[in-house]
Amino acid sequence: MSLQSIRRVRLRLGLLAGGVAALLVASMMVAVGAQAAAGCRVAYTVPSQWPGGFTAAVEVTNLGDPVDGWRLTWTFPSGQRVTQAWNATTTSSGGQVTATNAAWNAAIGTNATVSFGFNGSWSGANTAPAGFTLNGVACTGDTGGTPSPTGSPSSTPPSTPTPTTSPSTPPTTPAPTGDPMATVAAMQPGWNLGNTLDAIPDETAWGNPLTTQALLRLVRSQGYRSIRLPITWSNHHGAAPDYTLDAVWLNRVRQIVDWALAEDLYVMINLHHDSWQWINTYPADRTGVTNRYRALWSQIATTFRDHPPRLVFESINEPQFTDVTDAQGDTATRELNAEFVHLVRATGGTNATRLLVLPTLHTSGEQARLDALADGIDQLDDANLAATVHFYGWWPFSVNIAGGTRYNADVEQDLVGTFDRVHDTFVARGIPVVIGEWALLAWDHTRPGIIERGEFLKYLEAVGYHARTRKLTTMLWDAGQFLDRTELRWRDQGVYDMLRASWSTRSGTATTDQVYVPRTGTITARSLTLNLNGLTFRDLRQGGAPLTNGTDYTIAGTTLTLTPAALTRLVGNRAYGVNSSIEARFSQGTPWRIDIISSAPPTQSNATGTTSSFAVPTQFRGDQLATMEATYADGSPAGPANWTPFKAYWENFQPDYTANTIILKPEFFAEVNDGTVTLTFHYWSGARTTYRITKAGASVTGAVA
Repeated sequence: MSLQSIRRVRLRLGLLAGGVAALLVASMMVAVGAQAAAGCRVAYTVPSQWPGGFTAAVEVTNLGDPVDGWRLTWTFPSGQRVTQAWNATTTSSGGQVTATNAAWNAAIGTNATVSFGFNGSWSGANTAPAGFTLNGVACTGDTGGTPSPTGSPSSTPPSTPTPTTSPSTPPTTPAPTGDPMATVAAMQPGWNLGNTLDAIPDETAWGNPLTTQALLRLVRSQGYRSIRLPITWSNHHGAAPDYTLDAVWLNRVRQIVDWALAEDLYVMINLHHDSWQWINTYPADRTGVTNRYRALWSQIATTFRDHPPRLVFESINEPQFTDVTDAQGDTATRELNAEFVHLVRATGGTNATRLLVLPTLHTSGEQARLDALADGIDQLDDANLAATVHFYGWWPFSVNIAGGTRYNADVEQDLVGTFDRVHDTFVARGIPVVIGEWALLAWDHTRPGIIERGEFLKYLEAVGYHARTRKLTTMLWDAGQFLDRTELRWRDQGVYDMLRASWSTRSGTATTDQVYVPRTGTITARSLTLNLNGLTFRDLRQGGAPLTNGTDYTIAGTTLTLTPAALTRLVGNRAYGVNSSIEARFSQGTPWRIDIISSAPPTQSNATGTTSSFAVPTQFRGDQLATMEATYADGSPAGPANWTPFKAYWENFQPDYTANTIILKPEFFAEVNDGTVTLTFHYWSGARTTYRITKAGASVTGAVA
């Protein structure tokens, strides 16, 4: 789950003469359809700027009649460009930029405010726009303005700049209050700098670039309020008995901590992979592990003793121990947590009251593990403690094994059950909880297709909702699969949009985000069920243009039906694959994208190979592989995980859409008996193909069934 990157350094600059204003405030007219003209105030800020780039925030306050649907237009006077926007869609023509509302922020009531932000590029100067137009009406300074004759921003000069908080992100992160519940709430949402400082042996060993302040600034600008810095220390200290930390490594950690604090982020640091490198031997080597543990935490705590309380310490990542029962593991975890708390408190300074985060054994959400941690926290009698667990979803769904291809009742039950247990054990008793890592194990840009995108979006939406309603702070595990640290952009903007929406509201989804239409023959209506999640369906759109209810689609309760006429238009020439996309919009949240796909039943052909190199020739014909079953002649499961016929996606098999093959991995054949195995390939259209392989030693032959 790593990505390649280049180093990029952003420098904080002062305002350029005649360049970036800290705030541009302008009044403007708004006229929407038959609505009366309404005044509007725009605040344009540049909270961050660096050589060649900047982050801008725009806040629009409606001073008049309610508005439903908006377009804000301006012209950059110095040739700047928008490179990435959030909470709005931007288009450009020369220096003119138009920002159009997102589905969830189209309505602006009287005296209400909507905000969006963007990253941009500049060269030479970064002069602020001179004015704005909203829905084609220029700024005049009151509620009686006149339309701009060209539709371009008005030339009205900006008012005097006044510093403000960036409106494109949550307000300035609240300072700790001494109340651990309030502190942990202020850390929501959080983000992990994964596979970086925890990588072995050094920061870039697992493929991620050196961390820059520009990256941390971007994370904050995207709405995150806290960052977890997983840190592995075992390769960066000297020998016993002092275990002296390497000064270069410690200074590097301190540099990143300080950068993050400067970006108004809470920061959490820990002992990370130390948990399985040496702490796991604690039951057999209590004295040796304790001495090393004390030495490291003593140096770390002393180094950061006077850092502000927005720096948080976590004792151990995912504690685990060799050759113990769960009960013995609970005891070992409790002892090390207590050692950590007593040691940190004894170093004084801010550490005397700093928030300390304690894990369960394995950071598990099982009730027995939660109870053990709760008992340990009670024994410590310390007012500034929080609990932490990790959550990667129902395992078959998280890795796509045993037919776990969809976000279904099993996945939902696992999610709700875990979060309920955590809430009832801790939050209900006034002990805050940090979900220190969460995602799905197999969502990875380097292994696409294991988790279907729409099913993943449903999971993200549900985690956000169930965590928010139970007052759990979540920290997304990102080892590079979400945020591209080379380009400083999200790998999938729609995934980020769903994440961000889930922090404050629900979003509507559906049973699927794919509608398959036959490549040839008659096109019939297609229906899918909407998951309203307490919202109301608003409309269906393609490229921003509304589709016609009754002609293009019908809606009956939660059933959305696309008409043959609409589907015929949407598939165009019916080329294999995605021909168009539409969006279902709801009363709140992010829209639900639906891809319209032309396909025909996949076909396969015979092949020969070996257990180390075998692929099934497959013409996918616009379809996508969902999973694979493997059974012997008697119907029993074949291959690894012989408790289920459905094999692990990517680990045992993977599609290669470019080569038109399905690769069967050596790991699959390693646990297949000689003889014949029937493979059933399931595709997202609902199609299936059956294929038989015969293994004889290292030789494999395959034939269409």
